[in-house]
Amino acid sequence: MSSGPGLQSLVDQTISVITNDGRHIVGILKGFDQATNIILDESHERVYSTKEGVQQLVLGLYIIRGDNISIVGELDEELDANLDLSKLRAHPLKPVIH
Repeated sequence: MSSGPGLQSLVDQTISVITNDGRHIVGILKGFDQATNIILDESHERVYSTKEGVQQLVLGLYIIRGDNISIVGELDEELDANLDLSKLRAHPLKPVIH
């Protein structure tokens, strides 16, 4: 695999990805390439709402094109496990405007 900006250290770890269209996807980073296309396993999308808790849509093995990625971050699994997503209210993320 090519070395991306810090992604190699995140392989086989749970990461959080925000896409340019405002989606929030969480999964285990399995691989990436020089264009920052990434492969996530055991992934799910978190859909935010101001009226009900966060919905988690199961995606499974998922590929995200590098040109659609806005932010990639390491996820603190312990902190994330302690969140009660059913009680969390938030506005849906808006698309990134370039």
